Amino acid sequence: MQQQVLPVDAGAHVAVRRYDPAGAPRASIVIGGAMGVRQSFYEPFAHWLAGQGLRVWTFDYRGSGDSLGDAPLRGFQADLFDWARDYEAVIDAAKAALPDQPLYLLGHSLGAQLPGFLQRPGQVDGLVSIAAGSGYWRENAPKLRRSILYFWFVLVPLATRLWGYFPGRKLKKVGDLPRGVILQWRRWCLNPRYSVGAEGEPALQSYARVRFPVLALSMTDDELMTHAGTRSLVSFYAGAPSAVERIAPADVQARRIGHFGFFREQFSQSLWPSTLDKLHRLAALTAPAAVQHANVPHTTA
Repeated sequence: MQQQVLPVDAGAHVAVRRYDPAGAPRASIVIGGAMGVRQSFYEPFAHWLAGQGLRVWTFDYRGSGDSLGDAPLRGFQADLFDWARDYEAVIDAAKAALPDQPLYLLGHSLGAQLPGFLQRPGQVDGLVSIAAGSGYWRENAPKLRRSILYFWFVLVPLATRLWGYFPGRKLKKVGDLPRGVILQWRRWCLNPRYSVGAEGEPALQSYARVRFPVLALSMTDDELMTHAGTRSLVSFYAGAPSAVERIAPADVQARRIGHFGFFREQFSQSLWPSTLDKLHRLAALTAPAAVQHANVPHTTA
């Protein structure tokens, strides 16, 4: 595993880790992380993918994880558009390092939402979305939905005003986030059309530019996202070939998968190997997202 600091824009930078296979890589994969989740969480999965002959890139968005380092988060300037630029900077580096091989995105939650804001989506060959949805509060999982309005209307505004950022680690909610990120995310989550509703026509046009295939994996026991939310997110990629696949714990002889479980090593003999098959299947997706929303068959190991 190699670590580097990648400059992005206006003095900003992101901390990146690259995992190389033993031989010549067959493709590149950029893992886009979930909100408040450090890139180290994806390290076991990244190592495993590299062992299958793929070059894997992970990163921390600016103002988080290794990209923040010891700098104070209070007053740190960043929003979700900045994070999309961070994502694209890593994609650019991955493509430049291996220009003649396919480049795929594997987006966990937020990491499957931000590719809709890429300025150069043509260099991406496909997206596998893991446990991602629109984030609109009415499409949250039932247990979360019962408490989320308190979170958005009381906890987030009050804590962000007091600390100058969202102190998620202290509150045991999401994680520490820059002020601009949490407040923009709040606007998205309170809008029925999520990011494309909150940001309007420019966001719609940005998602519409995406032509790479999108395969979304929705966990039946996800404690945060619902099937409806996943379908909403996929519908934003209106010009892209797409499909949604439901995965239940029973499909892989497990008691639980949930929102984060896919990346745990217990699935290195089940969910992880099926990911390679899903990457191959991306090229077979041909129906536009606006038409195709039927589930593809379950993949079991």
